[in-house]
Amino acid sequence: MALTFLQARASVLTHALRPTASESVPLAEAATRILAEPISADRDYPPFHRSARDGFAVRAADLPGTLRITGEVRAGEIFPGTLSPGEAIEIMTGAPLPKGADAVVMVEHTTVTGNRVHVPNPITSGDNFAPQASESPAGAIVLTPGHRLGFAEIALLAMTGRECVTVYRKPRVAILPTGDEIVEAGETPQPFQIRNSNAWSLAAQVARAGGIPEIQPIARDNYDSTRAAIERGLASDLLLLSGGVSAGKYDIVEKVLADLGAEFYFDRVKIQPGQPVVFGTAQGKQFFGLPGNPASTMVTFEVFARAAVEILSGATEAPLPMTRARLTADFHHKPGLTRFLPARLSVDGSTVTPEKWGGSGDIPALARANVFLVADPDHESWSAGDDIRILFK
Repeated sequence: MALTFLQARASVLTHALRPTASESVPLAEAATRILAEPISADRDYPPFHRSARDGFAVRAADLPGTLRITGEVRAGEIFPGTLSPGEAIEIMTGAPLPKGADAVVMVEHTTVTGNRVHVPNPITSGDNFAPQASESPAGAIVLTPGHRLGFAEIALLAMTGRECVTVYRKPRVAILPTGDEIVEAGETPQPFQIRNSNAWSLAAQVARAGGIPEIQPIARDNYDSTRAAIERGLASDLLLLSGGVSAGKYDIVEKVLADLGAEFYFDRVKIQPGQPVVFGTAQGKQFFGLPGNPASTMVTFEVFARAAVEILSGATEAPLPMTRARLTADFHHKPGLTRFLPARLSVDGSTVTPEKWGGSGDIPALARANVFLVADPDHESWSAGDDIRILFK
């Protein structure tokens, strides 16, 4: 029995294998990698009461009123004395709060005359500075394993003194195109042949998901060629097959996998494109059999295989990048399947327009699209202006 989209997605998340190896990389090479060690704060952050504004360090109890300016402190300095009642110390953003001060009044809220500053309004103790250790106390864990390292995480690593970091090793993902009708991208195809586009789209998708794509030679539509190619592919961390998983006479991928002792978690999902998608384990490695039509290959990777690559890369979660937008035109489909159709999201991200396309083999339409429109299986029609889900490419 075919699984629903949500059931199949849950199966992938349940059965996806975790990484077993890690490596240390320089901080300059760590962006987008998955953290494999806990990171702790090497000291309090901030390490002192840090001014959040340009202005004057004061005692809140002295205000409102006129205070005598007795000094100045900039970022990178420490004021040597102590603030006394009736005094103010000029302070810059990022500078340590002087002893005796318990607030900072913004310069915009003051009037300075000579060595005196007038503050007409009261202020509350604690205003306009970040207390010591308010962001993180020394020794606290600030990043946990499984966290994908973006620009903010890289900044955090540098802040805590890390020049190298331990990340999970990128998984090697074998990409195996199948079919007698396929020739390589650089060849001139006969009228009955097509170029091998799926392997290259999958390579781009694998790399974006955090894996290392390894494109394999094309497996032809016979048992021996397909079995030898699959056995080579299972030497990698994950195997992606393109084509050969439908119900045709020469679709022999599932038979070969079964003969290799595969356990199948599903072999059909109620989606379009991509119904005959296969997921399972063989010889300790996982595989996906993705349908051969380009849209089917792209969609089934994004909604199923991408999560497996991300988890195998060390991610603790692999959410689908979905949101909602307003349709610019009426749309309807036959209920029963979750459909992923090419569409164009507006520049401001508010509206989406279905892309005209000729079916699962229409690569130009897929290239024009920047999202997939997601049609729910229990909803038949939408009117212009209705919200509908979209999946980012």
